Amino acid sequence: MSAAFYTRLRSEVAARAGTEMTAGRLSAVIFYEPGAHESAGIAHDPFKSLVAPRPIGWVSTMAADGSVNLAPYSFFNAVGERPPMLAFCSTGAKHSATFAGEIREFVWNLVTFELRQPMNATSAPLPRGHSEFERASLEMAPSMRVAPPRVASARCAMECKVVERLELRDVEGRGTDQYLVIGQVVGVHLDEAAITDGIVETATLHPVARLGGPADYTVVTEAFQMTRPTS
Repeated sequence: MSAAFYTRLRSEVAARAGTEMTAGRLSAVIFYEPGAHESAGIAHDPFKSLVAPRPIGWVSTMAADGSVNLAPYSFFNAVGERPPMLAFCSTGAKHSATFAGEIREFVWNLVTFELRQPMNATSAPLPRGHSEFERASLEMAPSMRVAPPRVASARCAMECKVVERLELRDVEGRGTDQYLVIGQVVGVHLDEAAITDGIVETATLHPVARLGGPADYTVVTEAFQMTRPTS
């Protein structure tokens, strides 16, 4: 499908919708299949640049032998609310996904702007048994309902019990060496200063989120409100 066809199609849809968009105000649209971005003139795969921003899954886990791990994951999000559930996905069977599968518990720690450098330090590929907490000069704090510790300086932490751990498969049914871990939240630690009139003001926490590329991040500093239609 050509870019010219896409431009014409979008302008026709806009015209039918009664909008003011015209072909002259629309750019050509590129179509490519995953893995073929270079043939479309894109040097680096933009997948993570486009699905953005993504909250950071700063996950602390503990193995059956007591080893503790702390690592950030860019494939992370809330996936349910009744009960609340969080999920992160690991490319390769890294320590976090492995440990979470052993004792079936993990803790998510909120990355705020003041913790951006320590978070980044914990992304180093340390051997098993070496402490990311020590490398990043972070203090551990005990959890209330699970064994893995939390980051003491994190303004929010959610304790989770694993309800599912599985390897993702492609459309052909083949394993992808990507491991999804889903946890049910069983406890929440929250900085009281983030609460105003009974409501958590997200922007005051300055949470950091992942963008694309090898080193791009953003930080939430402001918010706007938009009420959902009732009919």
